[in-house]
Parts: sequence; C-alpha cells; structure tokens
Amino acid sequence: MSVEQETVEFEVGEQRQDYRFFTSIPTRWNDNDMLGHVNNVVYYSYFEAVVIQFLMQETAVDWVKGPVSPLAVETLCRFRRSLSFPMIVDAGLRVDKIGNTSVTYSIGLFPQDEDLISAYGHFVHVYVDRATEKPTPIPDDIRATYERFL
Repeated sequence: MSVEQETVEFEVGEQRQDYRFFTSIPTRWNDNDMLGHVNNVVYYSYFEAVVIQFLMQETAVDWVKGPVSPLAVETLCRFRRSLSFPMIVDAGLRVDKIGNTSVTYSIGLFPQDEDLISAYGHFVHVYVDRATEKPTPIPDDIRATYERFL
C-alpha cells in the first residue's frame, strides 16, 4: 500500500489509542522479502512477540512447569500498509474477550512513534491442562490480569 493512504479514516481497532499494552520490536534485514518490505508471514511473529511479552510481563504463566498453559488456536492479520527494515515496530495489545477457557487479544502494529496502523488482527489462546492438553478454565490470577486490559 502507498503512503498516500495516510489520509484514510481509522476504524475501531486501527488507532494506537485502542491498545493498552505495547512492546517495541526491531525489524531485521531478513524480515524483508524481495519487494523490500516485511514478508506477510513475519507479521504473525510480531503478533506472537507482543502476546508472549504481555504474558511474561503481566501474568504468572509458566509454560515449563505450570499445570496449565495457553495454546494458540487462531490468528488473523489484516494488512493496511507495509513495514520494512530498518524500522522499529510498536506492537499494541488489548484483551477483547475472556471466556471460560480462552482469551482473545487484538493486536495492532505501528511504525514507531506513528499513529497510522500497518496491520491489525487477533490472536486466540485456549488454556489447556499440561498433562491432558484438554481445555481447562483460565486460572483466577491470570483472569484478573486479563480483566485489567479489557
């Protein structure tokens, strides 16, 4: 997409102010494809990076020893304009929905210090029992954290 699209109207979920948690991700030379912009599959790694950073920083999720862990079951990305190396990406996250065993995050990717979104979408985790890998209720302490970011 071209730079001229910077005059488009933002929809809900496409504005920096719509997100509650941010982490910065530097692009890497090998993120670019032959067209000179970040390859579409790399956007999903940025989505995962902000979700993992959020969980590490804000919750008590223990993937190694905990009795329950979040398992990614769905992701979606909508592209608005290109990112490219060298660039710092501000990845924003908010919690959109908390179910009994699942949580849905909305993710927005922005060039650092810009309000115009480059990509947005969602990421869904289902909490599973480590031993059985069957869905299990989200632990109360983690649920409380999610509620703060709704």
